[in-house]
This record gives sequence, C-alpha cells and structure tokens, in this order.
Amino acid sequence: MRIGIDLGGTKIEGILLDDTGRELARKRVATPAGDYGATLRAIADLVHEFEKPRGVAPPGATVGIAIPGTLSPTTALIKNANSTCLIGQPMDRDLMQLIGRPVRLANDANCFAISEATDGAAAEAAVVFGVILGTGVGGGIAINAHVLGGKNGIAGEWGHNPLPWAQDNEIPGPDCYCGKWGCIETFLSGPGLAGEYRRSGGQPFSAEQIATLAPGVAPDLAEIALDRYEQRLAKALASVINIIDPDIIVLGGGLSNIGRLYDNVPRLWQEWVFSDQVTTPLVAHHHGDSSGVRGAAWLWPN
Repeated sequence: MRIGIDLGGTKIEGILLDDTGRELARKRVATPAGDYGATLRAIADLVHEFEKPRGVAPPGATVGIAIPGTLSPTTALIKNANSTCLIGQPMDRDLMQLIGRPVRLANDANCFAISEATDGAAAEAAVVFGVILGTGVGGGIAINAHVLGGKNGIAGEWGHNPLPWAQDNEIPGPDCYCGKWGCIETFLSGPGLAGEYRRSGGQPFSAEQIATLAPGVAPDLAEIALDRYEQRLAKALASVINIIDPDIIVLGGGLSNIGRLYDNVPRLWQEWVFSDQVTTPLVAHHHGDSSGVRGAAWLWPN
C-alpha cells in the first residue's frame, strides 16, 4: 500500500492507495496555520489513522508528500514555499523520525504531473508538462511517469520566468512575491486574470466569476481580459514547447476549468512555437483536485 499527502495552505489531504492505484481511504484536515511542529504531527496522525484499522505491519506503507515548495538538493531544507513556516526545515528527516520510515517529498506541481502521467489524462505519454493555474502558477515535468526534479530542484518552475514576447503595455509587469516583476505567474494566476479585468475598467471580481460571467460581470470587459489571458498563456506555453517539446500538456488548478482555453490556446501558440506544425495536445486534468495527493502516493515506484 501507498499513502499520499497533499500539504496545502489551508488543508492537508491524505489518501491510501493499493498497488493498483485503487483508493482505499481518504481524509482531509485543516492545516495548522504557521505551525511547523503541528503540521508534522497532523501528517503523522493521518498516516497512523490510515494504517491502524488495517493492521499494516512495520515498516508500513510508503509515504509521499506534495508540498508547496521544494527540497533543496544543496541544503536538504525546504525552499521556495509560500507556506513560510516550512522554509529552512529538514521536513523529510523530521517526518521520518515521527513515522519511523523514509518519506519522499516533491513540489505539488510535480505531483500533479506524475498523477496525470501515471493514470490520468496523460497516461502512457513519455514526456508530460503539468501546469497549475490557480492562486499561483506552477509547472512540473514527468518523464515516463517519474518526476524530473532537476539539479537545483526547480525543473518546471515556468511561473517565475518573465512573460515571453511581452508587449510594451506588459513591461515591466506586475510585482511578484518572489521579488521580481513581470513573472508569468503575475499574468496567468487567478489574481492575474482578475487584475486584468479591473485594468480594463471592470469592478473587483474573482477569476472564476469573470470566466463564468457571473451577475455583475461586464461581458465585453470579460472578453477583453480572457482574450489577453489566452494570448499570454499561448506565449508562455510556446516557450515550454520550444525547450522540452513535451508529448502532452495537462492543465490543472481552478483556471483549467475555462473550457475555451483548449481550443483557443493551441491555435494561438502556433505563432510562437519554432516549428512548421505544432501537434502538442493541450488537455484538462483527469483527477482534478485529487491529482496532487495521488501524485504524492506515486512518488514511490511499484
């Protein structure tokens, strides 16, 4: 058996799978806000709760954890986490002491890519680029259903590159929490879409409200914002195709539910991909919100 844990800013989700990928149990608990020690204990409690009623013998199920950051190959400490209490912590070693076995950690976007590559929308594809379009923008690369972490543990972090082929009105671009400006994330995240709508003359609405034309959303201004969003997503993904030429690109996160992206973005990215024809499929996730936790479980091979 294998256990996957998805550590988010507000909730921790755990899942127990058998070796075929069949779900045996699932549970969500609140993330202890800003408390590293309590977060470790909450994860350990989930592991024990899954195992105890099934009489799992030592050493227990394998445990993989999707985190909102990454483990530095240099220091073996967490870095680049928007849950700041994790930064600088030896999380894998601390959890190993609590549950009595090794754990594997990976960025949540990497876990998304593994999940979709293993038994999701990209099953059987050799090279998968998984994209998270939500409150932030993340990316992960799976090769033969194994994560590509990279020398510095940041492979796939396209969200913190500058928007390619930027127009004059996109330079220098909005400030990013990473300390730079004009990052892809500032344009393609949910707050990025909402900000574009406001700059077009609209009132404060969420990205979801804009995309679904919720009551009060001006259709003409929403169309302007969505058109610009598609253009930017097309350019950003074209730069990925030019570098790794994946077999498939899978979208996840809240903005991946905007259905028009799957027709419009591949049509638009033709202009920027360095090829006479572009046959890369752009598809929606299969496992939805479960991709992160399932991918964490699959961090351990069969």
